[in-house]
Amino acid sequence: MEAKGKLIMKGETTEYGAKGFKKRDFAVEIPDEKYPQKIGFELIQDKCELLDDIEVGDTVKLSYNLRGRDWTNPKGEVKYFNSLQVWKLEIDF
Repeated sequence: MEAKGKLIMKGETTEYGAKGFKKRDFAVEIPDEKYPQKIGFELIQDKCELLDDIEVGDTVKLSYNLRGRDWTNPKGEVKYFNSLQVWKLEIDF
């Protein structure tokens, strides 16, 4: 999937666990006819550096995959989580 919009938030790369899993969150405001949408995306592992040379306020074009997973809480209830993992990110001139 693809999207275009303005970068409105740029997080830092965070490492998790003993194996050093890397993740970086950011947000883009996507234009919409009536109401702009503020969407959170994530970069993982070696893709975290894609955001290094992009500044808040820049218009970006991104390609991403929709990912999902389930989790069973201690009460036995199943919860579902989604993420938008970006694999290509560039400034859109």
